[in-house]
Amino acid sequence: MPTAIVTGASRGIGRGIAQELARTHQVIATYRGRLDAAESLKAETGCEIFRCDIASREDRAALIAFAREKFGRLDLLVNNAGIAPRERRDILEASEEIFDEVLGTNLKGPYFLTQLAARWMAGQGDGRIVFVTSISSYTASVNRGEYCISKAGLSMAVSLWAQRLAQAGVKVFEIRPGVIRTDMIAAVEKLYEERIANGLLPQRRMGESRDVALAVRAIADGLLDYSTGQVLNVDGGFHLRGL
Repeated sequence: MPTAIVTGASRGIGRGIAQELARTHQVIATYRGRLDAAESLKAETGCEIFRCDIASREDRAALIAFAREKFGRLDLLVNNAGIAPRERRDILEASEEIFDEVLGTNLKGPYFLTQLAARWMAGQGDGRIVFVTSISSYTASVNRGEYCISKAGLSMAVSLWAQRLAQAGVKVFEIRPGVIRTDMIAAVEKLYEERIANGLLPQRRMGESRDVALAVRAIADGLLDYSTGQVLNVDGGFHLRGL
């Protein structure tokens, strides 16, 4: 059975991805703070759970070491872990501390976790890597600039790793979710529902974690193996432009 790592898998999009992959993969699901949520995922799916702060060099190394010891190979890495800024502030007032915190988890962490996984996969001669980014990679929100910058950087990381790893047989993809029903948008969920009903999205419903999980499924099953570097917009058509 192939092996997958899904970061940030205790809740939200990551949990949906881990639930889907557990049908066909041995899954290591990482979490940072919510042990209770991680344990419930393990009880539900049989996933291995592993505490990992993606922003920590030591935690990233420990995660890869655990995967090597437990399963001996790695077929799929899903870089999903991410955080929103603790405080939404206009970019004229935003703090460096929150900027560093967000970029450490959302950009630096996945970039260097991918470096570790990529070396391993290149030695195997195959593998797939997924970065879960956001429509915020190209949509400016001036009250959470650090989040937008982190996701824009992650989009470039996809291109870089796809280019570098293609000849090694490792395929790299970007999944770009739109408005997805998760804890991250709970405070503004009602506002988004109203905006969607008024035409924000061509497909007039909010996305669910399963929508993203099914895009990962297509990648995991090898259906896009001749499309390295591809961006999958899971956003109800938000990216479309029309007059």
